[in-house]
Amino acid sequence: MEASLLRRWIKPLIISAMKLALALLLPLSCFAADPLLDPAVVTAAMKKATAFATSKLAVHGGYASAWKKDLSAGMTEHSESKTIVSIQPPGTTTLGMAFVKAFQATGDTQFLDAAKAAGKALIECQLASGGWDSDFDFDAEKSKQYYLHQQVLAGDKEQGKRRNSSTLDDNKTQSALLFLLELAHLPESKGDAVLQEALRFGLDSLLAAQYPNGGWPQQFDVPADPSTPIKKAAYPKEWSRTYPKAKYTSFYTLNDGNIQQVVKLLLRAHELTKDERFLNSAKKAGDFFILAQMPEPQPAWGQQYNHDMEPVWARKFEPPCVTGGESIGAMETLHQLYFVTGDEKYLKPLPAAFAWYERSALPDGQYARFYELQTNKPLYFVKDTYVLTYDDSNMPTHYGFKLDHIARDLAKLKELTKEPRETLLEKRSGPTDEKSWTKRAKGAAGKANLALQSQQPDGSWIKGDEIDGTEFTKHLMAMAYYVEAAKKGGETFAKQRQ
Repeated sequence: MEASLLRRWIKPLIISAMKLALALLLPLSCFAADPLLDPAVVTAAMKKATAFATSKLAVHGGYASAWKKDLSAGMTEHSESKTIVSIQPPGTTTLGMAFVKAFQATGDTQFLDAAKAAGKALIECQLASGGWDSDFDFDAEKSKQYYLHQQVLAGDKEQGKRRNSSTLDDNKTQSALLFLLELAHLPESKGDAVLQEALRFGLDSLLAAQYPNGGWPQQFDVPADPSTPIKKAAYPKEWSRTYPKAKYTSFYTLNDGNIQQVVKLLLRAHELTKDERFLNSAKKAGDFFILAQMPEPQPAWGQQYNHDMEPVWARKFEPPCVTGGESIGAMETLHQLYFVTGDEKYLKPLPAAFAWYERSALPDGQYARFYELQTNKPLYFVKDTYVLTYDDSNMPTHYGFKLDHIARDLAKLKELTKEPRETLLEKRSGPTDEKSWTKRAKGAAGKANLALQSQQPDGSWIKGDEIDGTEFTKHLMAMAYYVEAAKKGGETFAKQRQ
């Protein structure tokens, strides 16, 4: 009888108690959708963040990548100073873009003023070659190191020993031009002659730096040599396994998605301006990616090529290779160009590249950043000595020699290639009515809630022991995205919040 009671009454009570305890341990989001915040509350948080950025972080309207908590210095990848701004994301270009998106979402001129100030900072440090360096220090003495476009306009025609190399590395010049492009095409910026001229000069300089085969160098200070030969990619007859310390900035460079980011910029420029030069340049870049695909047995792409289209050394940890990293970016760009143009020639390189990836995965499902030319053996480096090796047991930690995101990126791209172009074009058009905007707001609610919850009382966002530019941009963009969708959701959104 006692055993029967235990089974019938006590055991169910224990199970219920365990379920209750589990429910208390799990986050609320496991059981309910993220709450739909009041757009006014989110906008107020955006304004607080922007007020903090413009009053506490900005230098001449521009921004570093991170800041010490006591605001004693701003930091970029390689420097720190009270007067430094970053062009390399995160920094002036990405925060400036976030301000543009916040203004478009809300119509509040506080965000427009912040965006214009960031644009002015970029215009001040635009190089005479048309682009930008990694960062710029507005200190009176340090700024003398650079030869600037505004100085040329003022009559300064002698560069001397001043720096004037525009760089495409790490999305620097591309992100600057993309931000200025978006800023310049706001109706409120149409009469800003200085902004319009700086954008026009930057885009013209970028187009002039494109090589005849459609590629770009890592850096440029003059137009590309029109006599540079157009060749298909080829394996070098031999290559040194020892770092040659050769200058590589004029080479065709795929590293860090350099040309991929240029194409995104050009397609957006064409979309906004309808200037066919930008579309033609993007298509020419697609032709470069077709030329740059290595022949069998490795129909993927190198990180950088010399002007004979052979993979070559760049930095001491970037050997001649076929890369598991930047190859996916080349494939994504080719698919994007097909999507925009409808020209199926951009799809033709993909099947062979997919097949190469299928036979090149490491045993754990990751991919090597570098594969030895023709043998396809994964290549690594020895920590401290940077000796090239097949052994992955003692690698430097500052660089991704193994990549765990490639399998996901490949799966996503494969799914895209299965979608009819018409379907992709329809999806790209975005929400068109209150119901679809409300759906977007619901999808964005989680990130907007996270932004609100993680925001500091002063309006900033912290990562570790720093005020972090990546966190600032990410959260400000998430809130702007949510507010825009909520407002355009209209009465449908309002009813969902009740």
